[in-house]
Amino acid sequence: MGWHRELLIGFDLETTGTDPREARIVTGAVIEVMGGEPRGRREWLADPGVEIPADAVAVHGISNERAATEGRPADQVADAIAGVLAAYWKTGVPVVAYNAAFDLTLLSAELRRHGLPSLRDRLGGLDPAPVIDPYTIDRSVDRYRRGKRNLEAVCQEYGVPLDAAHDATADALAAARLACAIAGRHPKVASLGPADLHHRQIEWYAEWAADFQSFLRRKGDATAVVDGRWPVREPADERV
Repeated sequence: MGWHRELLIGFDLETTGTDPREARIVTGAVIEVMGGEPRGRREWLADPGVEIPADAVAVHGISNERAATEGRPADQVADAIAGVLAAYWKTGVPVVAYNAAFDLTLLSAELRRHGLPSLRDRLGGLDPAPVIDPYTIDRSVDRYRRGKRNLEAVCQEYGVPLDAAHDATADALAAARLACAIAGRHPKVASLGPADLHHRQIEWYAEWAADFQSFLRRKGDATAVVDGRWPVREPADERV
């Protein structure tokens, strides 16, 4: 049948900022999707413990007041999300996240910040896998397509509805549907098993990072460094 016709787990975070090592979780969603249709979902609202900048509030709509009064403590939210994802990975079910290197790196940083078990600890020392990242896949299979590569733009390219961008649940569902749509358009992606696709994405992301780094250096930034690790960027000492 192909992985895109089996159970997928859409995952998304809305946060306080754009640096995954410093930003905090504001909302999170994990949604079960089969054949492009949602079957069940888990949603979280966190009190991040820091001020949510106005530009972040403008993106996801969660005010500081709402987060403080309705949100659960940040450590509880991070722990719960990590536990849910780890349970799916342990059974081999793919987790789909658009730009997974952002969301999973941020989640890992939150776990570390609060002294909680890492994703690898929860998986017996194994890396989180399989992960399916429509951002990374689309950038590889349609490398020269012009235009933006954010979730809204790529959903439009593949005809995937996204009615409430930057709502964690809507984005998680759209990511899963987008993964299915990409597989439907590109048989070579559909033909790979989840484990093989995961490893191919590691290669594709590293290749993109190396190319982008070279581009930046050619443009005059001689010290530019683009991190090519995917899907989680852990500090070096945690990878030993």
